[in-house]
Amino acid sequence: VQLQASGGGLVQAGGSLRLSCAASGRFVGDQVVGWFRQSLGNERESVAAIRWMSRSPFYADSVKGRSTISVDNAKNTVYLQMFNLKPEDTAVYHCAAGSGDTVVYRESYTSWGRGTQVTVSS
Repeated sequence: VQLQASGGGLVQAGGSLRLSCAASGRFVGDQVVGWFRQSLGNERESVAAIRWMSRSPFYADSVKGRSTISVDNAKNTVYLQMFNLKPEDTAVYHCAAGSGDTVVYRESYTSWGRGTQVTVSS
């Protein structure tokens, strides 16, 4: 499956953005679709993830309570709605899909989309 992330942009602190991860093919089984982010000079970190069939969500502590991950079956798309954005949320956000058990590990994912830049100004 090929993935395309979109929806990034420049937003003021306290604002909101909705990121989209559209798949060219169909997700199968209980694949996991995850969002990772990488800021300048830092490692790529897991932000949120969701199981395609069970809809079981995961959120990193850094975004818990400020984000909602959701699925649109008809559009084969996963969304990450982010609220109350902070300057430390500034990063390139990537979506990925895979069948691994541990959603926070990059090794659990086999398909990666190009990132979308999120910049939060103070």
